Amino acid sequence: MPSETVFRNAVRNLLEEQTFKATAPCRVDAGGTWDIKAMALPFEKEEPTTVNIALDLRTSVTVSAHREGFVKITSRGFEGAVEAESGRFALRPPFGAYFAAAAHFGLDGLLIHIDSASPVKSALGGSSAALVALIRVLGALSRKASAGRAPKRQETLLLAYHLEDALQGGCGGMQDQAAAVFGGVSGWRWTYSRPARPFARTRLLDGPGCEALSRRMLVAFSGKEHVSVVTNRQWVEDFLEGKTRRAWLEANRAVSALARAIEGRKWAEAARLVRREMATRRDITPEALIPETAALIDEAEACGCGARFAGAGAGGSLWAIGPEEAIDRLRTGWRKRLSGIPGGRILDCGVDPRGVRLETARLPKPR
Repeated sequence: MPSETVFRNAVRNLLEEQTFKATAPCRVDAGGTWDIKAMALPFEKEEPTTVNIALDLRTSVTVSAHREGFVKITSRGFEGAVEAESGRFALRPPFGAYFAAAAHFGLDGLLIHIDSASPVKSALGGSSAALVALIRVLGALSRKASAGRAPKRQETLLLAYHLEDALQGGCGGMQDQAAAVFGGVSGWRWTYSRPARPFARTRLLDGPGCEALSRRMLVAFSGKEHVSVVTNRQWVEDFLEGKTRRAWLEANRAVSALARAIEGRKWAEAARLVRREMATRRDITPEALIPETAALIDEAEACGCGARFAGAGAGGSLWAIGPEEAIDRLRTGWRKRLSGIPGGRILDCGVDPRGVRLETARLPKPR
């Protein structure tokens, strides 16, 4: 293992010779919140399940050389840049997790730029996708600088999850990072009693299946930004006190059945099961719906589709699933309704079968 000075110099030389970039997909989901350890671990025998769908709205993270001893972060959609000295990073939103990743790898002299194809604070897991992409880049840099090995996919997932969960005070889930790492359409069963592998993943659709689902789903942004931490915390507290537990278990049964319906490409049945989960969610998570998203979900159900908010809701995005002809009808209705909402729009996206990807390119040599 090289000395710290040799290691840092090797990283700087790499960044002066190449650009390092990684991209990762965001996601929509059903059964989110069950990926939070406080809920999933005590009720592991109930097979807590989340279904998520990676979207080809990818978040990219590019790392280049910066002045020694400092890390600087810029992001599309956020005003200005944030720069901090090594050892004095503020591990607070909006960029605390990225500073924490740099500190974990013992790196500075980094300029980190984040660019996402999804709207800012849209509840599509873009911040977690950015962290996964950053860890992929920093892992590759560390490997090349020290002749070691980059983190494997599961290691990348666990590191990203634990960093975010720690900074959120233990109220974070794993599904956002999981979709970003693996891509595709997945059913996740959360098994936190096995710390080395706290999930069991079922790949629900192959490549042609992902294309088929892309024609049978619709994703929209409500025009309203969302922040999930406070909402999730209240849901977990109500669950732990027993106020909403029975309903949460019913929602979990619906999502487990949804995974089987998607795997069997039974689109009308999948729509029915999303409606079933959403009916339960209306009772136990009413704050997840705002008037705009409630109206869009009602319209989807009237068309024969199922729809729900993404992530923790309370603004952000929502998605719908159903037979192809029902989705075509819904697209017309949603487009008309969203045209009257500032910032609201249907998002041009489909299923992304790919997870996180690393790209490097040689910089031109100075003349």
